[in-house]
Amino acid sequence: MTTKGLSHKHIIIPMSSKNTSAFMKNSLLNIANINRELRSAKSDILVDYIRSDNCGITIVTNKVAQQLDLSIIDHYVKNDNSINAMQVEDSRLPKSKSYLKITGILFYLHSNSQERLSSSDVETILKQNYIFNNISLASKPRVIKISPKSDMAIVWIDIWDVQSGQNAKLLINRCFNVGNYIAMVRRANMNPGVPQCKNCWKWGHSTFSCQIQGAKCIKCNGPHKSEHHREFGWCCKANAKINPPRLETKKGKPCPHLFKCSNCRGDHQADSNVCPFWRHRFNREWHVKKYTEICQNKWKSIRSEVNGSSKQ
Repeated sequence: MTTKGLSHKHIIIPMSSKNTSAFMKNSLLNIANINRELRSAKSDILVDYIRSDNCGITIVTNKVAQQLDLSIIDHYVKNDNSINAMQVEDSRLPKSKSYLKITGILFYLHSNSQERLSSSDVETILKQNYIFNNISLASKPRVIKISPKSDMAIVWIDIWDVQSGQNAKLLINRCFNVGNYIAMVRRANMNPGVPQCKNCWKWGHSTFSCQIQGAKCIKCNGPHKSEHHREFGWCCKANAKINPPRLETKKGKPCPHLFKCSNCRGDHQADSNVCPFWRHRFNREWHVKKYTEICQNKWKSIRSEVNGSSKQ
């Protein structure tokens, strides 16, 4: 399946999450400075707004950018003092995506080993086969075991393509060797996975459809923006009443405390790739089952508290 990309008025700049946060802190100033640079070069385009996502930032303009415009924006972003230029890729206009799956591939790398096939292993395999020479992956490959008792896997890959799906057509039904096995590329339906809200950090709805008032912190689940965690997070404030007493985190220093995931209660940020919710982000049934369990446990706790207070 091939889907059309975003409008060509969108300019995509992949970068690390740390760079994205740093750049978005001064988004209004960056918009004004980029527009000043574009006007100086007598360009017709202007930046309307900038938004962030999992891959980096997207700059939305009033017209389709030309190569000169992309060069100007690249130069500005990579010379921003708040970010690491080594972790910023060149800007590009959106492309279409095609969705494929690879069958006939082992879930375990070796027959006598429990080492599982990873996304990096798949990328190495694809680079070694000539049929993928001119193919660019749009995201990390996803490896899923066919069934609990099977030793085989299905690998989903998303590739950059043209609207006609020409790149996908060159791959569909093609076979290639993976060790002693023969794998085949097949057409697949789009699987965007379960969305994670960037406002409350819960799974199952998008940021734009979030119903809560205000925002939640990705680190401590407090009622504040994630970038203000150091100033408002409870863990960074002094508390002399607890044992041992907690000291205030010094100004200018990052939070040294363990984060608490608002979904699984693990010691990591809510969007961490070690979170079981993140690992099952393409399994909607798992998410539904997990949130049902959480709601049931929550109501059990509330009932027990009510019953306990009524007996008193």
